[in-house]
This record gives sequence, structure tokens and C-alpha cells, in this order.
Amino acid sequence: MKISVVTIVRNDCTHIEDTLRSVLEQSGEGFELEYVVIDGASDDGTAEIIEKYADRLAFFVSEKDNGIYDAMNKGIARCTGEVIGMINSGDRYLPGALELVAGSFADYGKLDRIFWGDVIYQHLGLVKGFRKKNRYLGAFAPHPSMFVPRKIYETIGGYDESFRLLGDYDFMYRAVNVKNIAPLYVPQPIAFYLEDGLSDRYIYQCLKDELTVKLRYGQNPLIARFIFLLKVIKNSPRILKSCFR
Repeated sequence: MKISVVTIVRNDCTHIEDTLRSVLEQSGEGFELEYVVIDGASDDGTAEIIEKYADRLAFFVSEKDNGIYDAMNKGIARCTGEVIGMINSGDRYLPGALELVAGSFADYGKLDRIFWGDVIYQHLGLVKGFRKKNRYLGAFAPHPSMFVPRKIYETIGGYDESFRLLGDYDFMYRAVNVKNIAPLYVPQPIAFYLEDGLSDRYIYQCLKDELTVKLRYGQNPLIARFIFLLKVIKNSPRILKSCFR
């Protein structure tokens, strides 16, 4: 199985090399790696670090983009693998991650589901990649745990570039709850997720984006807004803390 991996980055010279190595050092049987890296015209030395690995990349570009999801869609468009994973700068695949993904799809025998594994958060620890009973509440793991067959992207579309922060949540919600694409969930950790990124710095905006997604796809407005309010209250200490960063 050919697995394409996309990394997007802008000005993250501190973490990009760890991410690159976590992908390029994947080993095992049952997969061929295609690695695509999209840099948003970094000016802090990030592009120069990536250049060191250019001969091991299928595609690399450093140019201005229109945000996270424009960069992700640009990367997907360059992929030729049967399955596509997204891991942004700062996050890392654990050893054996791609072998597990390839083996799981091979055992299942089809490419009509989305793979999710578990994730180790920097502060929270182990987080389940998929929780069926919470699928309408916002309980999807971050995209490093997700591998999507390319034909699913071709069928339902990529990431909505109008979102600044939660375009990945919009995609997951649309895929599972609207298009009824079943998960291929394997309860094993496959990635490390570096917290304190954009979604942790702009918690209130993320909650607003989450509400937008729910209303867009037909959730009861009263229930959706009530859950939004509860989440704002629950996360108020983090929201207030983020205001003083």
C-alpha cells in the first residue's frame, strides 16, 4: 500500500525536524511512503531545515498560502497514495504507525473507511481517536491520528478553506455524520500531539467554529447552542488564560 503523508508548516524551526524524522524514519512492512511538505514561505530557517531532507521528499514547496486548510488541500492535490495522512509541524508519528495503518486497511480489505488511532497529547496524555457516543458533541481526535483513503477526499471534498481553525473538524463531521463514512478505529497510539498550538491559543474561536459546523449540518440550534455555552463555561479558565498570552 502506498501511503502519502502531508506536513504543513510556517515558521516552526524549533519542531519541524522532529516531525520530518518521525515520518521519514517509519519502518516496517506493507507500505510505501510518499512524503509531501508544504511550507508557507517561512522566514525563520524552517525552509532551510526542510531542504536538508529534500532528496527524501516526493514534493516540497515554500510559498505563501491562504491559511492552514489551503495548505492542506494543496498537499492533498500532490498525493498519489491510496491513503493520505496529515501531520503538521510539531506533531510526530510514533514508531510503527504507518505499518499499523497499512496492516489495518489490509486486514479490513477495503478502502471505504477512515482510519483513526489514539493520540498521546503533550499534557493530557492518551486520548482515544474515536468515541462513537460523542460523535455529535465534537469528540474527534486531531488529524495526526487520521488516515483517509484518497478516493474519499475525491468523493466528499477536502478541507473548507473558509475556516481558520477547525476545517479539520468540519471535514470529520461531514465525513462521519453527514456522508456516513464508517471509522476504522484501532485503539492503539500512533501519534504525539504537541499542545499549545493555534487551537489551544484560540479556544473560544474554536468553540465558535465547532458551533458553526453543527448548525451547518442540521443539529438542533437550541441543543447546539446550549452545548456551546456549557463548553465555554467548562473552558473559561483556559479561555481567560489564553487572553493574557
